[in-house]
Amino acid sequence: MGEMKNKVCIITGGAGSIGLASARLMYEQGARIMLVDLDREELMSAKASFSDQDRVSISVADVSNSEQVLNFVSTTVERWGKLDVVFANAGFSGTCASIADYPEDIFDKVIAVNVRGSFLTCKYGLPEMNDGGSIVITSSIMGVTARPNSIAYITSKHALIGLMRGTAKEAAPRNIRVNVLAPGPVDNAFQLEIEERINNVTGIDATKMLNDWIPLGRHARVEEIAKTAYFLASSQSSFTTGSILMADGGMHI
Repeated sequence: MGEMKNKVCIITGGAGSIGLASARLMYEQGARIMLVDLDREELMSAKASFSDQDRVSISVADVSNSEQVLNFVSTTVERWGKLDVVFANAGFSGTCASIADYPEDIFDKVIAVNVRGSFLTCKYGLPEMNDGGSIVITSSIMGVTARPNSIAYITSKHALIGLMRGTAKEAAPRNIRVNVLAPGPVDNAFQLEIEERINNVTGIDATKMLNDWIPLGRHARVEEIAKTAYFLASSQSSFTTGSILMADGGMHI
């Protein structure tokens, strides 16, 4: 067992590539993990990939629903005790359209999942945390910059930085750290879907365009983002709070 032995961690978006890779790093260091996501089959498959089933649990939940968020928080605490890590990682990318053409229902869904979901996860998670814990919120390179035809996603990811800063101020007296993880393009299915939409709307090879934009010249590997999440979640970042940790290969420069 390592530095996270018996730490209790909730990870939303836990069946996705970043959430699951981050869970594995925490698990390897001794943590107890609650994986939260919408798809039961994906969650069951994710759980099955861990050898010690007693240290991993799953909860099917819509993070924009307060009752369901309260349920996965209370279920975790009942099983293992107070929380040490809350990783608000669930996200929805929306669609690709100009602001004039952007569908209002999709805009609302993006805000509901990305902003309201992270807010509710913090709202119900923070009171159940041990002093000295860590909250990590996944924003994006699009939380600090912008591009055309993605207004909902950009708006939501900017909002998460405000959520993080306000929560960090409130949590600091308990030595609970709150930080944003801001990935750039990642080599995973979530990013591929975004790039395919850009391809369809613009006719541009979005993957090549982004790699040309990124100073390091490539998409991130999922494991690289997970290591950054682990750093923020663990005691390795014990004097870091209210920060935006860019994991974007220099794309924001």
